[in-house]
Amino acid sequence: MGRLTLNILLSFAQFEREIIGERIRDKIAAQRRKGKWAGGHPVLGYDVDRSTPNSKLFINAKEAIQVREMFDFYLKLESLSPVVEVLSERSWHNKQWRTKSGAQRGGRPFDKSTLHGLLTNSIYAGKIKHNDLTFDGEHEAIIDQETFDAVQTMLKAHGRGKGNGLTNKYGALLKGLVYCGVCNKAMVHTMTNRGTKRYRYYTCLTAIKSGWDHCPSKSLPAAELELAVIDQIRCIATDEGLMREVLGQSKMTVEAEISELQRQEHQYERQLARDHAEIQRISTMPNSNDPTLSRLADLHDRTAKAEGEIQVLQSRMRDLESSRLAEAEVRTAFGDFESMWSALTMREQVKIVKVLVQRVEYDPSDTSVSVSFHPSAIQSLSSEQVDESTEVPA
Repeated sequence: MGRLTLNILLSFAQFEREIIGERIRDKIAAQRRKGKWAGGHPVLGYDVDRSTPNSKLFINAKEAIQVREMFDFYLKLESLSPVVEVLSERSWHNKQWRTKSGAQRGGRPFDKSTLHGLLTNSIYAGKIKHNDLTFDGEHEAIIDQETFDAVQTMLKAHGRGKGNGLTNKYGALLKGLVYCGVCNKAMVHTMTNRGTKRYRYYTCLTAIKSGWDHCPSKSLPAAELELAVIDQIRCIATDEGLMREVLGQSKMTVEAEISELQRQEHQYERQLARDHAEIQRISTMPNSNDPTLSRLADLHDRTAKAEGEIQVLQSRMRDLESSRLAEAEVRTAFGDFESMWSALTMREQVKIVKVLVQRVEYDPSDTSVSVSFHPSAIQSLSSEQVDESTEVPA
């Protein structure tokens, strides 16, 4: 009889645990459907405001700058490994926070796994995820939706070792950049061997998938096409119209960077206002315990750092105001291209072309090649001082 009673009590206890777990899961799901943060480990770029009954996420200005740069690094480098190397050189770590008991957590260096988790976290786009569903969050986004989607697309495309030219075994200079002007399809790098000699081509995907009769472009000799594109880059130095456009774009670049710095300064000022309000609230509390004093010390430390960051931003803005690109600097950047190019390895040449060239399009009707440059092409060539965007027919 006693064993039966014990089994009945254990069954009720197990049932009660399951009911409690189900209620907790339902509450978390309901919070996330409303866009509320439902707890867990804090993420880099956000702090948790626990001054109200419902905890909220608010932007940590300094960490938000790091998060934006991580997304930009990945879009430029196109692979997780080189981004991890950059973060290691800068000594950037994962989110570090203090528990209610005062213990320090987090702060570990980034690896490919943690970086991938950061880049795929929809919180940064102002979203809250629950299982397979995504809801608009009540917190402020750090990354705009367009950038976030671009990173997700690239991560998906590079998920099987396709990133950063890892499969570019034979040094195709224009891999991923050449398009057919008729089909608007990519022209992929292919090759054939005849005896001991290897011949490389760029072949339209339409011709590969549907047959040679479905595309007039068919195949282009890779070496000749690559040489034509490099010749177009060399010609930039003698194009006076492009030179004037570069100088005009220089002014736009400086203004855009100043605008970004002003936005960062505004975020720091908002953070300072919140921290000062929290310091005022804690200081007026009748009773102060050790966790409260620890929180107060953290707030004072963070306000001091934020004020220092604001001074750095203001100094950077003054430097930008005083630095304007001169025509001589642009001519020097283009004039040194020949000597710079000959000194590069094949891997470095591929990297430079990806930085400069946005798209190469072949038109079979008149056998012409047009080269479209990235908006940041000239900036990259001129020590990151200019943005340039143009299209040059072959």
